Amino acid sequence: MLKIENLKVSYGGIRALRGISLDVPDGKIVTLIGANGAGKSTMLRSITGLVKAESGSIQWNGQELLGKSIDRIVSAGIALSPEGRRVFADLTVLENLKIGAYLRSDKAEIERDLQWVYSLFPRLQERSWQMAGTLSGGEQQMLAVGRALMSRPKLMMLDEPSLGLAPLVVQDIFSIIREINKQGVTVLLIEQNANMALKIADFAYVLETGNITLSGTGAELLVNEKVKEAYLGKRKD
Repeated sequence: MLKIENLKVSYGGIRALRGISLDVPDGKIVTLIGANGAGKSTMLRSITGLVKAESGSIQWNGQELLGKSIDRIVSAGIALSPEGRRVFADLTVLENLKIGAYLRSDKAEIERDLQWVYSLFPRLQERSWQMAGTLSGGEQQMLAVGRALMSRPKLMMLDEPSLGLAPLVVQDIFSIIREINKQGVTVLLIEQNANMALKIADFAYVLETGNITLSGTGAELLVNEKVKEAYLGKRKD
């Protein structure tokens, strides 16, 4: 389980996270919704060690992550598929995927996981020798997710996986997130598409200006009037 307690993060004089606490239980999909600038990506970057926390605690199966190096955090079983995809445009699809396994030396298992990623994303196998920069936006998102899976994570964190994608592609991405979870990977999802995120989430949190203001099951927040008005485009009469 990932357990965050009273996490505070500041950039200069601006406090991005104001003491947030949340749990991500093993085997579940947990989503964090909120507007741009609410602090969602900051939280993910703090978990992975890319951003230094001011105070608080981030524990993964009882092990404190704050102060650990990024490679130690990845080795502990945590992977991030970043916002904006950030694939290596001048490398092939296959080379991008292999970079995801850079901390691993188990060649036979790496090959097995590569075939698993290809089973999730057949299009990546079809385009394995194509330069990543020539893929469509949806294909690049699939590649970013596949690359993160190649580290064989126990916890997969996804930062805005639907951003800028066509609705049909978004459906595909969310179906894959469900499938990844069914195969035993815990998921922490940051997403502006609140409707889609809440539909697949076991638990959900609303983050507003660095504070968690609501929490509950995905189903509970889907019918919450405040969430409907702020994030689902449904205003009360």
